[in-house]
Amino acid sequence: MDARLAGVLLCTFVAAAGNPQEQSDTQPLTTPLTVPAGAPLRLYLTKRLPKRAGAPVEAKLLVPVYAFDREVIPVGTQVLGRVSSVQPVSKWMRTRAILGGDFTPLRNAKVQFTTAVLPGGRQIDLHTLESQALNSMVPLKPPKQRKPAPANQPSGVLGKAEQSAKAQVNAQIDRVRSIPDLVRGPDKKERVADLLMSKLPYHPQYVRSRTRFDAELSQSLDFGSGTLTEASLALLGSQPAVGSVAHARLITPLDSRLSSKGQRVEAALMEPLFATGHMLVLPEGTHLNGVVVQAKRAGWFHRGGRLLFNFQSVDLPAQTAQLKRPAPTDATRSLDATQQVAPPPQQPELQFKTRASLTAAESGSSTVEVDEEGSVRATESKTRFLGTALALLIARRSGDTDAGRHEAAGAGASSNVGGRTLGGGMGLGLLGTGLGQISPNVGAALGYYGLGWSVFSTVIARGAEVQFGRNAVVDVGFSDRPHSTPTQLKADVAAKLN
Repeated sequence: MDARLAGVLLCTFVAAAGNPQEQSDTQPLTTPLTVPAGAPLRLYLTKRLPKRAGAPVEAKLLVPVYAFDREVIPVGTQVLGRVSSVQPVSKWMRTRAILGGDFTPLRNAKVQFTTAVLPGGRQIDLHTLESQALNSMVPLKPPKQRKPAPANQPSGVLGKAEQSAKAQVNAQIDRVRSIPDLVRGPDKKERVADLLMSKLPYHPQYVRSRTRFDAELSQSLDFGSGTLTEASLALLGSQPAVGSVAHARLITPLDSRLSSKGQRVEAALMEPLFATGHMLVLPEGTHLNGVVVQAKRAGWFHRGGRLLFNFQSVDLPAQTAQLKRPAPTDATRSLDATQQVAPPPQQPELQFKTRASLTAAESGSSTVEVDEEGSVRATESKTRFLGTALALLIARRSGDTDAGRHEAAGAGASSNVGGRTLGGGMGLGLLGTGLGQISPNVGAALGYYGLGWSVFSTVIARGAEVQFGRNAVVDVGFSDRPHSTPTQLKADVAAKLN
């Protein structure tokens, strides 16, 4: 009986050893979870920050941080730091402030972040480079999402015109509905205080709450290792499906005024790209390599700059080739050479060609639009002309010297106190309101000075440039459409830009 049982066990062991592929398929793989140096933490201030060296900084994480295929620091994580240094602004910015009546010695505050407090209370030591506040803020409320349009939309010219009209009406409604948020918002006192202080010729300096920062890590963060399965890696390093969109950050700064055709462009994925079934295609940290196809600087009379670039190749992280299995067990060591576990499948290619272009982009200095070809154009709101119209009315009021009408109203010819006050304020801010009371001519001069500056800045001056700083976020869409030949592409872009 014992001999029969021993025979059964021996057959079972031999059968298991004879099917090594089945064993290898069930064995997990491991990979280090490391956030490399240079990766940015996208943060926003939760409290107003005085521009004073050593001042404490409190911020929160705006987007999660990923390592390879998973999230390691969740959104909303509290991040602490301090103001490391304070530096004066450029001479041009200082001159513009003085021309506007602000004589404060303006400064920029640079910040270093030192600690991240995870939701469970665990603290992580951070080492970041000095970072300066970005020219963008986190909105009080996320934009309202409208219901999707019905599938049976009207077609033809009339139908499209009707849809366009509805879209414009909805945009105006959203704009009007957002106005009460300025009054009911949680930081309304800070908004009012900032507005009043900005009119003073000398005022304290702060960085407003909800201001954004991109803090680059100077040292990597280690989160141990993660376990993977071969099934989840079946598509690793393969060509993304047509229509897939990857969220990336630009490593190469771009500017439509300074960039030139042929300039190399590099970006890195901020988060992993998955296919259906949560199968990993491209891990976090994958590099996209591209080139600037066309750059056109902004022109006078507010003609915005344009920029077009795309990506042609993908570089996977080096750790993709280092995915390793757990250490062999005693059972696998005891097998002879003909029965050892089969080696892991061939590693994915670390570089391959692709076709990808922009579908959306974030620019800190201006509003940008991305068309279907991936071309980026700087745009400006038409509401800027309202300021010019208001400046015209104030200038006319400040120069009103109709003695007869003033005397009829019971005032002398040298009156018009309100007009001079408005004209002085338009020219040199709060300081100008006092100077405007010296004489009617001074008030009128300041009013027309303000009008001239408004006309120049809103009508005559150069338009906005397309500027992407380091770590600017872009959405990259993959396609199977072949790139045009250089001659065709140049002709197409020239026709679009002209």
